[in-house]
Amino acid sequence: MARNKVEICGVDTSKLPVLKNEEMRTLFRSLQTAGDRSAREKLVNGNLRLVLSVIQRFNNRGENVDDLFQVGCIGLMKAIDNFDLSQNVKFSTYAVPMIIGEIRRYLRDNNPIRVSRSLRDVAYKALQVRDTLTYRYSREPTIHEISEALNVSKEEVVFALDAIQDPVSLFEPIYQDGGDPIYVMDQLSDDQNKDLHWVEEIALREAMGKLNNREKLILSMRFFEGKTQMEVADEIGISQAQVSRLEKAAIQQMNQFIQ
Repeated sequence: MARNKVEICGVDTSKLPVLKNEEMRTLFRSLQTAGDRSAREKLVNGNLRLVLSVIQRFNNRGENVDDLFQVGCIGLMKAIDNFDLSQNVKFSTYAVPMIIGEIRRYLRDNNPIRVSRSLRDVAYKALQVRDTLTYRYSREPTIHEISEALNVSKEEVVFALDAIQDPVSLFEPIYQDGGDPIYVMDQLSDDQNKDLHWVEEIALREAMGKLNNREKLILSMRFFEGKTQMEVADEIGISQAQVSRLEKAAIQQMNQFIQ
């Protein structure tokens, strides 16, 4: 996204008007009571800066800024057409989620990963219900509330919403503090298939084999069965202090063998 771009979709963003709250309420009254289309047009033009602020959140997607702006404007117009003055909520508070939702739907529809139409329909309905319930309750609704409103199972809602999540590149940076960035792939590993994990298991088994039977029993009860030193002491008939001493000595012996 070109951050210094002044003109988007033929609109000079430096000359966009800004409406005061009372002006907006007056225009909404004209639109909702008299169906004044000129009031609607003024509301759209007066809130285009809101669309610009929202699309900045998506400036790392590589999407055309003109396309995002147009889609954001669709979300803005939907917000204007559905805004309820009686709720005593700022228009921007209501409109921003609507604009974001519209842009996210656009990005999902253009996602290279194909999701079945039926699953995508459930997901979009769930998102619409979520927006409606958020506006109604002034909070994020639970999955249970969304599933009840849609009359589908909670599992189906979760599965559908997960299916339309945007993919994340393994090379996307997640942290950088002046030095080399840390990428998503740096935080992923397959511990089950790493050669180092396999070698460590062999070394651990061999080290255990060097212990006497009582030491093996103590370590097994402590670290494989999750028992406390006091429970181990009661079962094998020695003091807790002796268990602690034997456990420590066994671990030191194993460390020496492995190293």
